[in-house]
Amino acid sequence: MQTIVREIRGIPLFLLKEYLQEMGGTMEGENVVRAEGWTVTLERMEPFRLGSLAVGQTHLTIEIEDHLVDDFLARFGKKTLRAGA
Repeated sequence: MQTIVREIRGIPLFLLKEYLQEMGGTMEGENVVRAEGWTVTLERMEPFRLGSLAVGQTHLTIEIEDHLVDDFLARFGKKTLRAGA
């Protein structure tokens, strides 16, 4: 079992929950998504500020079985990938 900690900026909390549910998770409480072999706890953080710009950010704690890590991170990475101009 591994614990992976990530901070994600610019993706709303509700959308992160939706992505995790699309990956097979179910909501347990307000900010916990659980599936067989993994659990993600989400926590809203203070917005990241750069001058007058404020971007929302979320702290994720992922508890996951070792053999699921690579697949989970690849699938979650595709869902959270954002391209800029």
